[in-house]
Amino acid sequence: MKKLKRGVLFVFEGIDGSGKTTQAQILLNKLEEKGFAAVYFREPSLGRWGREIKKKAALADSVTPEEELNLFQKDRRENVKKNLIPSLSAGKVVILDRYYFSTIAYQGAKGIDPEVIRKMNETFAVKPDLVFILDVKPKQGLARIADRGAKDALFEREDYLIHVRRLFLSIKGKNIIHIDASQSQEAIAESIDRIAMECLEAVIY
Repeated sequence: MKKLKRGVLFVFEGIDGSGKTTQAQILLNKLEEKGFAAVYFREPSLGRWGREIKKKAALADSVTPEEELNLFQKDRRENVKKNLIPSLSAGKVVILDRYYFSTIAYQGAKGIDPEVIRKMNETFAVKPDLVFILDVKPKQGLARIADRGAKDALFEREDYLIHVRRLFLSIKGKNIIHIDASQSQEAIAESIDRIAMECLEAVIY
């Protein structure tokens, strides 16, 4: 098992249908094959507040943007405390499927100031080492969702996702990696693996 000087957090983001969950799982498997202690979490989490979000998501317009934001904040605080911090403290590679960047994009697209959301989260959220934002046009993302027979009443409208995508594209930083998710699954996975390994090489004993 490869030993790290500290835990590392990789986050996967993107609109619905961008392929982020698939790529997160691919990276998880590759890291495990290479001898890294790696774990996978997602938001909404499997905890109390995450289950509440999933329940609300089954009913369109069942919550106001502010109520929705509050639920995500509660779920994230629980996820950070119960999952992220313990795993990172144990020197593991944590792969997280959605984080507060999704809140910036999705709730920001509903009218809440993205900068307010960012500041609110950065008071308690663990800073990621890398954030992979998989970019795909909403029409293509929705076509992928339809192909797998999945529907999500909260997030499926194309006009809404256009705004969400715009906010994702506006997120910048030295640890923010935007990836063209219209490429083949293999090409995307290869790019992510290369970038992730460059980051990990710096913290391997």
